[in-house]
Amino acid sequence: MSSSPAPSTPSSAVPSPAGGSGPETQITLRSPAELADALPYLMGFHPTDSIVLLALHGERGRFGGRLRLGIPGNEAEWPDVSDQLAETLVTGCDKRGSRPDGIVLFLCQDPAEGETGRQVRERLHPLAQSLRLACGGLDVPVYEALCISDGRFWSYCCPGERCCPSEGVPLALPGTSVMAAAAAYAGIQVRGTLREMEARYAPLTGPRAGEQETALDAAAADLVPRILWGTDGETVRQETLALAGLLIGRFHEAPPVAGRAAADERDDALVAADEAAAIVLGLQDRTTRDRAAEWMEGPQAPAALRVWRALARRCVPPYTEHAAAPLTLAGWVAWSTGDQPEARVALSSALSADPDYLFAQLLHRACNDSMDPELLRRCLRRERAGRAVHPPTPDAGAAPVLPTEAATAPSAPDTPAPEGRSRRTTGPGGPGGPAGPGGARRPAGPAGASGPAGKARPRRTGPRGVRGRQ
Repeated sequence: MSSSPAPSTPSSAVPSPAGGSGPETQITLRSPAELADALPYLMGFHPTDSIVLLALHGERGRFGGRLRLGIPGNEAEWPDVSDQLAETLVTGCDKRGSRPDGIVLFLCQDPAEGETGRQVRERLHPLAQSLRLACGGLDVPVYEALCISDGRFWSYCCPGERCCPSEGVPLALPGTSVMAAAAAYAGIQVRGTLREMEARYAPLTGPRAGEQETALDAAAADLVPRILWGTDGETVRQETLALAGLLIGRFHEAPPVAGRAAADERDDALVAADEAAAIVLGLQDRTTRDRAAEWMEGPQAPAALRVWRALARRCVPPYTEHAAAPLTLAGWVAWSTGDQPEARVALSSALSADPDYLFAQLLHRACNDSMDPELLRRCLRRERAGRAVHPPTPDAGAAPVLPTEAATAPSAPDTPAPEGRSRRTTGPGGPGGPAGPGGARRPAGPAGASGPAGKARPRRTGPRGVRGRQ
């Protein structure tokens, strides 16, 4: 460790097993090696291509707030990014009433092709120095700064060749440390790498992507005029929420599948391209999205998270920005159900899809500031109760929504949705456009809207311009 006046024994509190009410287990980390080993357990995943800042509090260096950001590819941005990260972490801790006494810094990046871990360490040295200066400028010292790359770690603070050799120190084998044992006892699991978690939200590729793009074009040609220029916007909202309710019920009833990749493949098979397109386009309406956020608790919340994740994967180019809505809903459900690592990944992905998406910005900050999601849950419950007393009225001239559809909308998100697939004409992945009220197929829209390659695409002010950054 550095010879600076740092806490010699940083500590981390590990919850009691199975969420019990017993006292937390205090784990003392005595060396850079133990700090490096503890990072995945503190974050819930292995950070990749990341800057991680952990706040330390008190004489024993209790871990507090934490921040993660992808390492900017442009080195010219490093000083400004360093200032912003340091200020965000320190002011966030100040708002919670406990200014940090120090910070531990991690830079995690795999070597590029032909590069070694030691070269990564040297290349990122200016970034580490910039972050140390930014934190020091706020009178919060960086007690330790580690670079983790290629299965090894290096300290930017310790000059000792004996304890921190230039070739780096190998990371401990997974599951062999005191922190790993305590985490296993408490039921804490490391999800894998950040890259693997982000991949679960990545758009589909291959033939399925082409099929989904065609379905999105057709849905845009049908839905956007109804939302923007028609008189049945409320009907579209109810149709969207009814279809989302059917999917959540379908996912809830599906038997579990072992393995994340296999589970995602099964979930993709449960959603037809036309269904996904109708919901993705419908969620671009802020009111619809806010009502969908009411699927946030109870036995159907895990199914809702899987549905939003599956819909995010259906936002294929050129509809990738549309993923901000389902990604934000996924982050909200994860945060609401206590899964902060998943929430942070989903919300970060939403901001990558659309940096100006306000709902994702607010949730991301609230999650990072360790706010209680119950405050937002209460607001959403009040909204739901208000609609039960004064139900929204379909717009004049619009076809009424059938009772079977209205029953699956999130006015009662804890009630399992019917298993029927009234808006589909074939099984999962089959052809056919989304059905309107009562199961009737929607019109295909203007000619050429879903034709072959070379078709005229709507402008941003047309079907794809329905997106609202709210």
